[in-house]
Amino acid sequence: MRARLASALAAGLLLLIAACAPSLMPPGPGPTVPALAGERLVMNDGMALPLRQWKTPDNPGHPPRAVIVAVHGFNDYGKAFDGPASWWAERGIATYSFDQRGFGEAPHRGLWAGTKRMAEDLKTATALVRRRHPGVPLYLLGESMGAAAVIVTMASEDPPEVAGVILSAPAVWARETMPFYQRGALWLAARLIPWAKFTGRGLGKQASDNIEMLRALGRDPLVIKGTRVSAMEGLTDLMSEALAAAPRLRSRALVLYGEKDQIVPPEPVLRFWRELPEDTPTEQRRALYATGWHMLLRDLEAELVQADIAAWITAAEQPLPSGADRDALSRLADQVEAAN
Repeated sequence: MRARLASALAAGLLLLIAACAPSLMPPGPGPTVPALAGERLVMNDGMALPLRQWKTPDNPGHPPRAVIVAVHGFNDYGKAFDGPASWWAERGIATYSFDQRGFGEAPHRGLWAGTKRMAEDLKTATALVRRRHPGVPLYLLGESMGAAAVIVTMASEDPPEVAGVILSAPAVWARETMPFYQRGALWLAARLIPWAKFTGRGLGKQASDNIEMLRALGRDPLVIKGTRVSAMEGLTDLMSEALAAAPRLRSRALVLYGEKDQIVPPEPVLRFWRELPEDTPTEQRRALYATGWHMLLRDLEAELVQADIAAWITAAEQPLPSGADRDALSRLADQVEAAN
């Protein structure tokens, strides 16, 4: 009798825990017409997201030769692209970047919006920027989490019309590539203590060799320092969807990764690279940087990556100036094999 009672209680507890799935942030104030209004992007549910713009030098009659919509990484915000975007602007490439819901100065700081909502926002932002620059080639650039959002968006049934995508250190560390104990701990914590926050200190992970930049991020009040468990769960959902979407990513793409990346392991990145479709109508270029860390666009050798992106936008069929695309797939495979 006691055994049956204990089993029933255990089963009930498991059902209760399973029912306590992490909740998403509330939507905006109400349906509205999306708009690019000054320093804000207004989404279709009325939520206004902070927007940053890096314009090319004023030259009447000569629009930018390309436009980038840049999507920031986890716990970061749109200012992340200040360095590379300023560099590109001097070379005729304009950049727009917005704070995604729950990050930076956007509403509901620290809460997770959900993969579907992130993709809808990115589609809306792309359409609004394209409307401002008709006829100008438009590219999506995502860094880490932002790259995962770009992948999922472009692999959807109705992807935005773009000239290509740039994926910098894409966050494709899917659940199935994580150790079982890590998956289990996250699942349980997301249902028991979704509100709890963790900083990641003590993990011994370094995101870049640019120590001065990392210290500045530590002082920046808009960079989230303590992450809610529910947001970690949401990020894992997004990364899992991004890895699964690799075979459906058919747009022209430049995929970047650094050999020194300590944030996204090389194994899932290699799998993502290998599962990109081989029969795409446009080329998908891979680049592996021997001195690159996770924050490729803000590392000490960031200008090398910035120049590669600008060159690829100008002539996608040509080899990258840095040579990082030379045998990149086989070199990453060698790195994974050596680590194992």
